[in-house]
Amino acid sequence: MQLLLIHSDYIEFEAKRRTPVAEDVGEEEKAGRMEEALCAFIAVEKIDEEDVSGVVAAGEKEVCAVAEQVKTKRIMLYPYAHLSSSLSSPTAAVEVLRGLQEALQDKYEVARAPFGWYKAFRLSCKGHPLSELSRSIRLGEGTRAGAEVEAGTAASAAAAAFPETVEKVEVVSEALKAEAKAVSIWKIMTPGGNIIEPDNFDFTGHENLRKFVNYEISKSRAVEAVPPHVELMRRQELVDYEPGSDSGNMRYYPKGRLVKSLLESYVLERAADMGAMEVETPIMYDMNHPTLKKYLDRFPARQYSIEAEKRSFFLRFAACFGQFLMSHDMTLSYRSLPLKMIEMTRYSFRREQRGELVGLRRLRAFTMPDMHTLCADMAEATREFEEQYETSISVLAEAGLDLEDYEVAIRFTREFYEENREFVEGLVRIVNKPVLIEMWEERFFYFVLKFEFNFVDALDKASALSTVQIDVENADRYEIDYADADGKLRRPVILHCSPSGAIERLIFALLEKAHLDSFGGKVPMLETWISPTQVRVIPVAERHLPRAVEVAGAIGFRTDVDDRDETVGKKIRDAGREWIPYVVVIGDSELESGKLTVNVRAESEPKRPHKVEMTVEELKARIGAETTGKPWKRLPLPVKLSERPRFI
Repeated sequence: MQLLLIHSDYIEFEAKRRTPVAEDVGEEEKAGRMEEALCAFIAVEKIDEEDVSGVVAAGEKEVCAVAEQVKTKRIMLYPYAHLSSSLSSPTAAVEVLRGLQEALQDKYEVARAPFGWYKAFRLSCKGHPLSELSRSIRLGEGTRAGAEVEAGTAASAAAAAFPETVEKVEVVSEALKAEAKAVSIWKIMTPGGNIIEPDNFDFTGHENLRKFVNYEISKSRAVEAVPPHVELMRRQELVDYEPGSDSGNMRYYPKGRLVKSLLESYVLERAADMGAMEVETPIMYDMNHPTLKKYLDRFPARQYSIEAEKRSFFLRFAACFGQFLMSHDMTLSYRSLPLKMIEMTRYSFRREQRGELVGLRRLRAFTMPDMHTLCADMAEATREFEEQYETSISVLAEAGLDLEDYEVAIRFTREFYEENREFVEGLVRIVNKPVLIEMWEERFFYFVLKFEFNFVDALDKASALSTVQIDVENADRYEIDYADADGKLRRPVILHCSPSGAIERLIFALLEKAHLDSFGGKVPMLETWISPTQVRVIPVAERHLPRAVEVAGAIGFRTDVDDRDETVGKKIRDAGREWIPYVVVIGDSELESGKLTVNVRAESEPKRPHKVEMTVEELKARIGAETTGKPWKRLPLPVKLSERPRFI
C-alpha cells in the first residue's frame, strides 16, 4: 500500500463520472467536504492481496500515528491509483478501503471518497513540517516511512501525484540557478586574520559555529520538526498560523502586533540616526519591465506572479525595485552622497519552498527594513559598510541578542578579497571571534561582498538576521547617476542593508533564545521595552483592588491589573508564564506602608523570584532607565485581565 498523508485546512471532492470498476454509491456519497482533516491518499497494490487484513491493520497504525502527530480528529480516505504502478484488483482495493474506514471510525470522524470514479477535488495543505508525509507499507518487510526524509521530498511527491492541482510553473531566476551551481570555498577566519580549513579548526568553545558551518556546507534547509518558538509564539498569544491564507502568512494578535511594531519603529529610528530617508514604494511590479526583468534574474529568490489586464506582475521580494527606480529619476550630486533611503516593507514576498516554511523562521510574506546607500566609490562604500556592520551589532544587542547569540558569515569574491584583505580582516576583529568565510572564484550575483549575522536555533538550523551587501551591478542596470565635483556623470556603488533582518525572523530569534535560556537554567524573558506588559499589579484580595488600580495608574508604562477570581499563587505563576518583567503584589502590608513588593524577573532564577521593596517612583525610574531612547506604545489590551478575550 502506498499512502500520501496531507494535513489540510480542507478537502472537498465531487464524483463526476463512473469508470467500469466503480463501486456503487448513493447520491449523498458522491460529494463531500471535510475541514481540518488528515487526507490519506491511498493506492492499494497487488502485493496487498496476499494479506488484506494485515494491510488494513498496518495502514490503520500509520494513519493513526500521523493523525496523533498533527493533532486532528478528522480523516478523509481518498483512493488514488496514481501513487503506484502495481495496483491490486478493484475488489481488493475496495475491501482495504472499507476495512480502513471501519477500523478508524471508532477513534476518528472518517469520510471516504468512492472508488473507481473520476473525481474533482480541491485541497488546501497547511504547510507545516509534518503536513506532507508519505508511507510505503510492505508486510514482511516492515514499514518504510517517508516522513523522516526532507519535507521538500514529500512536497515533490504531492506535486507528482496531483498534477491537476499544482500551480503553474514558477519563474526561477538565473541567480537561483547559479546559486545551485556555485562552488564555494569555505574557511574559518580568526580575529588574528588566520584562515583555517573547517576540518582543521578547533571548535572547542565555539559549538554554535560548528553547527552553523555544518548547516551552511550541507545546504539542508528543510525542517524535520517543529522548532520551540512555534509553541512559544502561540502560548504568549503573539502570532499564529492563518489557515485562510497561503502558507507562510501569519496572523498577529494584539501583543504580537505590539512587539512587531516596536521593533519596526526602533529600526527605523536607528536608520534615521544614520541619515536615512524613509520612503514607500509599490509591492507589485511589471514582470516584463526590461530593467526589472534583468534584476529578477540576478536576485536569488522565488517570486509570486499574478496576471491582471493581460499583463504579468510579480510581488516584490525587497524594496530594491522601487528605490532603484526612484533613484534613477532623482537629480544627484556628489554633495548628496552617501545617500540613504529606507523602507519598512510590509510586506516582502518570497515564494519559499513548502518544506522550509515553519513558524516565524521562514515565511512567504515578511516585514523587511530595507535600506540602500548610494556611495561615490568603493572606498566610500567600504567605510559605510563598516559603519552599518557596527550599527547592526548594536541594533541586535538593544533587541536582546548579543554577539555570543549569533554567528557571523562573510561572503565575497576572491578578487574583492585580494584587493581588500585588511578590510575583511578588520570586520572579523570587530566581532572578536572566529567567523565563517565563503569565497567564490567568480561573481554569481550582483554583489561582491556581504555579511550576515546568523542565529542558530534549537534544531541547529541557521537563519540570517542583519546583512549588508556591496552591489556593483544595479547602478548600471537602472542607470543611476550622480554628478561629481567636475560636473561629470558617474555611477555610484550601492549598499543593501537590513540592520535587523526581517522583523518576524528577529522575533523568532528572541523566542528561540528564550527557550535556550530556560534550558540553560535562566529565566526566559524579552527586553522590558518590547514586553507587551511591563508591570503587572496583583491584588491579594478584592479589598486591595482599588489600591492596585491606583498603583497601576501611577506607574504608567504598560501596566495591567490581574483582577481575576484566582489565587495569588496562580496569578503570580501566570505572570511568570507571560515573562512579565515586574510583578507587584498589593496586600495589607503594602496598604499600610505605601511601598511596593516587586518580583524582578531579570534578577530571578527558576522557581526563585527575586523580590525588592521599592516605591512607585523608584519602580518608574528603573523602568524608565531600561526604556529610555526606545519607542513606546500603550498597552494593547484592556488594563483589567478579567476584561480580556482569549485568542488561543
